[in-house]
Amino acid sequence: MSSERVRKPLKACTKCKLLVHHEVDKCPNCGSDTFTDEWSGVAIIVDPEKSEVAKMLGISKPGRYAIRIK
Repeated sequence: MSSERVRKPLKACTKCKLLVHHEVDKCPNCGSDTFTDEWSGVAIIVDPEKSEVAKMLGISKPGRYAIRIK
């Protein structure tokens, strides 16, 4: 059994926590170019205005977001 770490299928923007594919160079949500593979938990926000989770996480746009960034 290998001790190599498996890369997650998505990376998280360090500024807004939006999850994007590794091929993305610039966050489509906030424009940042800083990403991390060190994240956990996923929140899918469909309607940020009605979502209590979006309000708690400070999310204003629909999308798939990391709950925590390490």
